[in-house]
Amino acid sequence: MEFAVRTGISQSTISDWKRKGTNPSADKIMIICEVLDISPYELLSGTENKKHKEYRQTECMVIDKQSKEYRLVEKYQNLDSDAQKRVEGYISALYDLR
Repeated sequence: MEFAVRTGISQSTISDWKRKGTNPSADKIMIICEVLDISPYELLSGTENKKHKEYRQTECMVIDKQSKEYRLVEKYQNLDSDAQKRVEGYISALYDLR
């Protein structure tokens, strides 16, 4: 209840995420990160990363919903879990190529 109030996200939406095993949309992730004072990296990975923490402390986050990154995260969030895992695999493979 407190989390729903702090984020402005309805309890039923939060319950659906848990019950259906789905992830929040990109805009909801940003709200959650702001309320919890963590980076999207920390939220999605479940780990604290000093580099990201330092970056977050010095950055004034502006969400540009027209940015390529925002649109990619939004599309990723709308995929089912199998497709998300495939995307993560593609990204890992591309990262390893550099």
